[in-house]
Amino acid sequence: MGFVTDALAGLASLPQPAVVAVTGAMTLAECTLGVGFLAPGEASLLIASTTVTTVPRFLVMWLVVSVCAVAGDSIGYLLGRRYGERLRDSRIVRKLGQSHWDRAGDLLRRRGGTAVFTARFLPVVRTLVPASAGASNLPYRRFLPASIAGAICWSALHIGIGSAAGASAKYVESVLGGVSWVLFGAVAVAGVVYALRRRTKEKQERELQEVS
Repeated sequence: MGFVTDALAGLASLPQPAVVAVTGAMTLAECTLGVGFLAPGEASLLIASTTVTTVPRFLVMWLVVSVCAVAGDSIGYLLGRRYGERLRDSRIVRKLGQSHWDRAGDLLRRRGGTAVFTARFLPVVRTLVPASAGASNLPYRRFLPASIAGAICWSALHIGIGSAAGASAKYVESVLGGVSWVLFGAVAVAGVVYALRRRTKEKQERELQEVS
């Protein structure tokens, strides 16, 4: 086997409960205000999902990640309710940009739960919106369903992508060989990263323009 196959096989050989637990913890951290800027939850989920090779594994990973994502959102929401607009002057919000906090609040007041759902798919923004929702006094009964729906869809999407990527990597490597795979992988990863960043930037700009 080549390098990529060996790496994936090594990851798959780890105890599945440990992989799921670590992935859930990283997701929880990423979705919590402040910690989210340090924990690469999305990247961890994609990597860990390469070990998802059966339906039961998919369902377990899906359940745990969804629950942890909602829990992280709820912690952020409670922080927003507890500290309110004082969070606007916190170091973590100043680092992101207070104007983003203001616009997030305006968007939440206009679109409510829909904004919470949409933010789930926007890196960095998903860390900020739950706290902003709490500070904006969005009722938790409206926040929670949107958070759950977003977490379920987001986790299913990323687990599916990671699982498919793991299976595809093994197949492509067996066909192309080691050297060709490295070149192919580098180009593919660069293309995916560029496309995701561009799409994320466009979505953020559209969301922010709606409240400008």
